[in-house]
Amino acid sequence: MNNKVLVTGASGYLGGRLCHALLTRGYAVRAFVRTTSDISALSDHQNVEFSYGDVTDYDSLARAASGCQIVFHSAALVEPWLPDPSAFLTINVGGLKNVLKVCKETAMIERIIYTSSFFALGSTDGYVADESQIHDAKYFCTEYEKSKAIADKIAMDAALEGVPIIAVYPGVIYGPGKVTAGNLVARVLIERFNGRLPGYIGQGKDKVSFSHVDDVVEGHIAALNKGRLGERYLLTGENASFMQVFDISATITGTRKPWFNIPLLLIEAYGWISVFVSRLTGRLPLISPPTVDVLRHQWAYSCDKAKKELDYNPRSLEQGLIEVPSWLKSLGLIKY
Repeated sequence: MNNKVLVTGASGYLGGRLCHALLTRGYAVRAFVRTTSDISALSDHQNVEFSYGDVTDYDSLARAASGCQIVFHSAALVEPWLPDPSAFLTINVGGLKNVLKVCKETAMIERIIYTSSFFALGSTDGYVADESQIHDAKYFCTEYEKSKAIADKIAMDAALEGVPIIAVYPGVIYGPGKVTAGNLVARVLIERFNGRLPGYIGQGKDKVSFSHVDDVVEGHIAALNKGRLGERYLLTGENASFMQVFDISATITGTRKPWFNIPLLLIEAYGWISVFVSRLTGRLPLISPPTVDVLRHQWAYSCDKAKKELDYNPRSLEQGLIEVPSWLKSLGLIKY
């Protein structure tokens, strides 16, 4: 395999797993990371080349893309809340604009696989949506959702202009790897098993599409090899609630299931307190009012198109969660 691949966000939760998968398939990978990034998970690979910079810095991105035929743009700011919300537009929208500009000015780039999010397509209250859904842009639960919706329109407009881009839309990504804001399931389970989240979140009506990280990685590579330019592909999985996440995790670990529900209003109040504490300490909160707003809606999606065109084959939530508690236990983050 002679194609040189640039992966932005290569030190991230998804980006790191993607780099590993590409390297095992013989691709020459150039990992685009910040100078402050933790690259320990990638440094044991001799075939990975590091390029330092930031997606918001066009010149560093252009240098990184030099000589690359393929770009996986997975870099993103994934947080439910930040004290400075402008950062979402700067990174998630500005970063994509820079990638597109590099592509337009570099004839060598043959394909961009852009990692969007099902949040970019909006909520699905009472129904299951597919790739045809366009965010109505009337209301956004989080600034992250808003930035991804804006970026999605930019990506699709670029496709109409002839930019060789394919957009993929994972759901809530979970699985082993890194405990980051992008791995919400791991962070919630840590709270659950440490007694800080003793009950179910809400009434269990929050239908969310869960995507195992390794399925999402395989979907990215399938989009490169089988995807049609200008198309959107949902890389989602089982539509379930966080109540089911708690129940399945209890069964896996042989522990008791929660016996009561925590009303979302109470969790929202806790979120406001967490935000206040965060402004004092500088530590980002796990729960914030925008997080609760997300849980008030449904985000149920079908990945039938990806199954048909990309041979995407996502595992069930039960299959995907099996290894998560033991992984968190091995890190000393939970006990059971």
